[in-house]
Amino acid sequence: MIEFRGVRILLDIEGTTSDIAFVRDVLFPYARREVAPFLERHSHQTTVQSALNQMAIDAGAADLAHWCPHPFPSPEAQTWIGAEVGRWMDVDSKKTGLKALQGLIWESGYRDGSLRAHVYPEVPAAFQRWTDAGLSLAIYSSGSIPAQKLLFTHTVAGDLTPFLSAYFDTTSGPKRAVASYHTIVAASGLAPAEMLFLSDIPEELDAAREAGLGTGHVVRRGTVVAGTAIHPVVSSFDEISAVRA
Repeated sequence: MIEFRGVRILLDIEGTTSDIAFVRDVLFPYARREVAPFLERHSHQTTVQSALNQMAIDAGAADLAHWCPHPFPSPEAQTWIGAEVGRWMDVDSKKTGLKALQGLIWESGYRDGSLRAHVYPEVPAAFQRWTDAGLSLAIYSSGSIPAQKLLFTHTVAGDLTPFLSAYFDTTSGPKRAVASYHTIVAASGLAPAEMLFLSDIPEELDAAREAGLGTGHVVRRGTVVAGTAIHPVVSSFDEISAVRA
């Protein structure tokens, strides 16, 4: 059981609000499978070109033209980029450009009804309970902010974005870096102790705790994860009592 008196709850997504299997077995394969046809349909869009340029920069090139060996948006370029996306995903890259492109592909899937995001059954009621108690809720995930908003807009429980007041991604820094949590705290205008960070990854919780945040280790039933002595462990948001300080 976690009892929290503060101002904001900061939430991870995978393994925390949503089953990691949804991301691993649905979202990631969808992005991998759809990248080439997506580029064929949407390569003219500035948001797509911006994501690809960011991928090029992440790869150490000046821009897309210096990264891709084929003129974009030729079929050869689309095929080559698709292969690169697959290669980056194979090593679980958290690069900003890849996350941006994945987010755009998922947006297309959400909008045409191909995708609906999983959330654990108690999540909507917990969001309502914490909001009613005067707390603000925010997301911190390695997925891009647009992808986060799309996920919570198109969940199996409906649109949950009215409960969320802020979103943070890797533009705030890596999730296992203490400095990232300092950045989030500063952007929130709060004292570190006024925030509770919930995640299923102990290394992320370690960084948040070092930055002064309260922490909660979410270990969902059926998940084999060793608990830690310094982070209170819960298996459901129903085990978290939170009110505004």
